[in-house]
Amino acid sequence: MKRWLAFAAGAVLLAVLVFGSARGLARTDTLADDVMLDSLSTAEKVGQLFLLGFEGPGVNGADTVIDELRAGGIALLSNATSADSARFLTTALQTLAANSGTLPLLIAIDHEGGLVQRVKQGTTVFGPAFEVGQIEPLDRAFAEAQRRGDIHGRELAAMGVHMSLGPVLDVWDNPANEVIGNRSFSSSATTAAALGSAYIAGLQSQGVLAVGKHFPGHGNSLEDSHQTLPVVSRDRVTLDAIELTPFRSAIQSDVAAIMTAHVSYPSLDSTTERPASLSPAIVTGLLRNELGFNGLVLSDDMGAMQAITGRFESGEAAIQAIEAGTDMLIVVGPIEGQRRMVQAVLSEIGGRISQERLDDSVRHVLAAKRRAGLLGA
Repeated sequence: MKRWLAFAAGAVLLAVLVFGSARGLARTDTLADDVMLDSLSTAEKVGQLFLLGFEGPGVNGADTVIDELRAGGIALLSNATSADSARFLTTALQTLAANSGTLPLLIAIDHEGGLVQRVKQGTTVFGPAFEVGQIEPLDRAFAEAQRRGDIHGRELAAMGVHMSLGPVLDVWDNPANEVIGNRSFSSSATTAAALGSAYIAGLQSQGVLAVGKHFPGHGNSLEDSHQTLPVVSRDRVTLDAIELTPFRSAIQSDVAAIMTAHVSYPSLDSTTERPASLSPAIVTGLLRNELGFNGLVLSDDMGAMQAITGRFESGEAAIQAIEAGTDMLIVVGPIEGQRRMVQAVLSEIGGRISQERLDDSVRHVLAAKRRAGLLGA
């Protein structure tokens, strides 16, 4: 806790030294995060790269992921079923983090609407996103998408949640695809782009970070990445016209985070059976360098989805994801698997994972936390 107070004091000092213009304020944030970064041990930095789940409704289930693994954030699963219990739990989790001397936790949850909404009691329950895409004319659909984002944002913020693991930006142009299905806004790339960006604007207006998923696009696949490794065999021209269109729009709309897909795209990465989430060509080459995204890059869950667990040893998968350019790994499932991943990444700092690669991701995590109001203004 003393270390956290020192971080805050350093940030205040920097704010006094650099102020006045919007450019100055942005510079202050960067310098404050660098002060914080320099004060973290390597183990603490590695912990910031993990968004971990835990079992049970009580905070005791999170002891290990916070005290031992120094998690940067928590992904709420079935830990809370009502808005009141979620608020009680998130408050207790932040208290546990403070008492453990760790940075405030970035708390995330699946809250798309439709079937994918962890907390329904005490919140507004909308139908699936696809029904918004059926509204005509498009300006009415756009207004409804933004309204839904605004309501979700207000309700999540009141629960102490900082990040919604949505919206789905996949274009559902394959009717046989059931894992995405009506979670998508539309079978039209331009409609999905417009409505996804509208939803992002509403959600983030309430201080809740949006996560566009599943990059570079899961809507045309036949298989479910929870069960196996899907392959999208479209050529690059088609991917540009369809799959990438909503993500380009989201980036232009200042989406806070993008989640990578456990899906293989041979036209983007020729490495056999390598999912996008582990691909330097897709994460760094396409998302960062070509599309210019500078926010937080999240993996889809690394702990329970067969596209990863059925093909890779858990520690090796974690290392490859960080090597690819991912900033934060979502890992649910048994604590043993979470521990193996954290330890594997830690063991490769200065080896396969350079200190610069580590620090770059930690900066993205700190920037997201600051944007969510966790590290001060």
